[in-house]
Amino acid sequence: MSHTNFLWAPPATPSLAVHGSTQRLPVHRLFFVGRNYHAHAMEMVGKPVDKANERAFYFTKSPHSLVESGATIAYPPSTANYHYEMELVVVLGKGGFQVKAADAHELIYGYACGLDMTRRDLQLIARDKGRPWDLGKDVEDGSVISPVVPMPGVVIEQGTIALQVNGQPKQSSNVNLLIWNIREIIEDLSTYYHLQPGDVIYTGTPEGVGPVVAGDKITGQMEGVGEIALTIERAD
Repeated sequence: MSHTNFLWAPPATPSLAVHGSTQRLPVHRLFFVGRNYHAHAMEMVGKPVDKANERAFYFTKSPHSLVESGATIAYPPSTANYHYEMELVVVLGKGGFQVKAADAHELIYGYACGLDMTRRDLQLIARDKGRPWDLGKDVEDGSVISPVVPMPGVVIEQGTIALQVNGQPKQSSNVNLLIWNIREIIEDLSTYYHLQPGDVIYTGTPEGVGPVVAGDKITGQMEGVGEIALTIERAD
């Protein structure tokens, strides 16, 4: 067997805990759906999404930005407006290309709760200048996720989703309000990418996003999936 002679040790493969199993799920890519609830689109850009004339849009983050629920992370550098976004996360167990919506369930392995942590000030600067969102979105320790609950072939179509900061309610909605539902997201993403096992899709956040500061404790719940928690500490 040949061995690659690296200059230094490569990073470990990002992976997720799986509920009820000692095995871990290797992560391939992280996809995020932007503005996938009308009320969140209203709070961000002042108007709902015209689904009849628009397609879903996406951004990506490095899988190395993943941290597990229950972690304590440092307030990130170069921001004064760090936001939470609670999301239902779909984890794929099979690959596919140009998948029909009716067949999208065949790719699903399970679900998790997710937090898309965002340097909102940097994101808005980039948005207003027509630049990529990377500095605002692809934040170290900025993709928080709970253990994956295996639900092969199951398409979640409704369920309450909520988030609290220091016990105070901030977000409360239902995933039946997704503009592009899970079948439609998988179908559309698969026109751009050959989807693979271990692809992870954050499906979008409802309204109520807002800032956190050092010392804050974030908690969230997704009906039928589980809970998530994150503590913010002082910057390094």
